[in-house]
Amino acid sequence: MFESHFQTFDETADPSLAAARVKKLRAALKRVHLDGFLVPRADAHQNEYVAPCEERLAWLAGFTGSAGFVIVLRDKAALFVDGRYRAQAREQVDAKIFELVGIGDVSPADWLAKQARKGARIGYDPWLHTPAQIERFKAAAEKAGAELIPASENPIDDLWTDRPAAPQAHVTLHPRQYAGEAATKKLEKIAAAMSADFLLVSDPHALAWAFNLRGGDVAHTPIALGFALIPRRGKPQLFLDPAKLSARIAKSLGGLADLATPAALPARLAALAAKKHSLAFDSATAPEALISVFAEAGGAPKGGADPIGSMKARKNPVELAGARAAHLRDGVAMARFLSWFDRTAPGGKLTEIAAAQALETFRREGGHLRDISFPTISAFGPHAALPHYRVTENSNVRIGKGVYLVDSGAQYFDGTTDVTRTLAVGRPGKEARHANTLVLKGHIAIARAVFPKGASGAQLDSFARRPLWEAGLDFDHGVGHGVGSYLSVHEGPQRISKLGGATLEPGMILSNEPGYYREGAFGIRIENLVAVEARKIAGGERDMLGFETLTMVPIDTRLIEPKLLTVEEKAWLNGYHAQARKVLTPHLDAAERIWLRQATRPI
Repeated sequence: MFESHFQTFDETADPSLAAARVKKLRAALKRVHLDGFLVPRADAHQNEYVAPCEERLAWLAGFTGSAGFVIVLRDKAALFVDGRYRAQAREQVDAKIFELVGIGDVSPADWLAKQARKGARIGYDPWLHTPAQIERFKAAAEKAGAELIPASENPIDDLWTDRPAAPQAHVTLHPRQYAGEAATKKLEKIAAAMSADFLLVSDPHALAWAFNLRGGDVAHTPIALGFALIPRRGKPQLFLDPAKLSARIAKSLGGLADLATPAALPARLAALAAKKHSLAFDSATAPEALISVFAEAGGAPKGGADPIGSMKARKNPVELAGARAAHLRDGVAMARFLSWFDRTAPGGKLTEIAAAQALETFRREGGHLRDISFPTISAFGPHAALPHYRVTENSNVRIGKGVYLVDSGAQYFDGTTDVTRTLAVGRPGKEARHANTLVLKGHIAIARAVFPKGASGAQLDSFARRPLWEAGLDFDHGVGHGVGSYLSVHEGPQRISKLGGATLEPGMILSNEPGYYREGAFGIRIENLVAVEARKIAGGERDMLGFETLTMVPIDTRLIEPKLLTVEEKAWLNGYHAQARKVLTPHLDAAERIWLRQATRPI
């Protein structure tokens, strides 16, 4: 019944080859008089999802997480990961070769400052680091009496003999019916917000939004890899591989900007510097390779936040309407999957991979799916305790009695979705029900939150943690991340996190996803997407904001201890389920409607 090609399970990274590959890298470094090398999990745009040809860290170390950093020295090497990936790193990486370091405990720069020997020459690829990152590593190297050296060629690229080719997916235009605003208007607003003569656009998501274009150069996010220069006055310049542009697309984009190849960008930057033009760049994504060209040509580049980021984050009315339509469509697919899962899982033959494939097929059958928005997390039992678990043929297990977690999302022309549900198979244990209810209480606290205009995500983060904190529990990831409009499922600057300093503004879309993970036992996460909206408070003296819940998918009540919920929390859950039942029912068949009525019964 279900298609098997839609989800891919990455088996390309092989930890058993790490020792030989690190040995070859050290030999290559020695030939060019380097004593170490920095290996980030990054491309020239600091993308979360990178093209296969950019997976140098996975090729070297075997670690396939979406965030990580490796430092290789002559006699030691270390892999740095955050709390999401500690368990995964222990499973994937040979600890005899790599010291596993929590990046929250010791930063790569601090580690280098202590471990590099005096006089060492540490190499790096300037295309894979931002100027700010390099400044930190230069300071660390100097502290150790070592030197940081930009490499003209990345040595891993020569060693990686079967390295995939660079992507050349075709660029498409994102119609105004989905974008809600013409690219000409967006470019005018960007120019008006600029603090320099030119803005270097290095984030492909910003590029996609500003020029109303989309692509397919990386998995799950419809972006085209490239750059742009936007002037305060005059016509922008787009730097895209011409192989990605059909004649029609080239003509259309040519009306907005002068087209050039990415290889022409360094010379263009040097020419601007020579003419004493000022240049602003995005500190989070611009590669050191480009900024150093401008600086060496006599320019004084100014780093900061790309003004496009905050514009992109504030969805316009058309984008918000699209998000609602996409979430309804996605909710129907999820409801059909959950109904099927409840009928199928108790048989004991369903596997994690089969469940992920089934969900993706239900989404495809809706007729509008462009792609999944990230690799589906399909995790049973102890696997659910790994927040970013990714099932492979080797790790795949049957789903038995216990707790199953599915975190998934979709890309549609009119919106991007991300939803997590934790499901009971059989009667769940008391500990799982208790933890799930505490997570639900935190989720409801965010959903019901009312906060003053000007508040940040950092101010809301503890709302979701308080029920867990009162039980002596917590989780290591943020409460919520920003989400794009047929763009990245992880969008900034908005987020609900201890580090979420960006102001929350109407139109921003974020996730609401507290969790709890008991290693070796089970994992809990409940996630909906929400949109920031204005709230009028009777008698209030300040402008207030709140959240509109976009996701319409039942929450498993079999994992809830009703006695732990307050009257207000029960009212929210029952109201949410009543709304989900109302909007989903017309799109389901008879058996699925029966399941939905049962799943959304008031508690």
